[in-house]
Amino acid sequence: MSLFRVFLSIICPPLAIADKGCGSITIVFILWLCGWVPGVIAALVILNNPKN
Repeated sequence: MSLFRVFLSIICPPLAIADKGCGSITIVFILWLCGWVPGVIAALVILNNPKN
């Protein structure tokens, strides 16, 4: 996880995980619309996942 992606996930979480797939982007976008904090947390969790 790069520092740029962490910064981008704080500013705009869906952009930070743009290469992780449509489902991840959709989930993070919906959470981001519900509130800024859930979107950021979801983006950081997805970025920290070692499987991808």
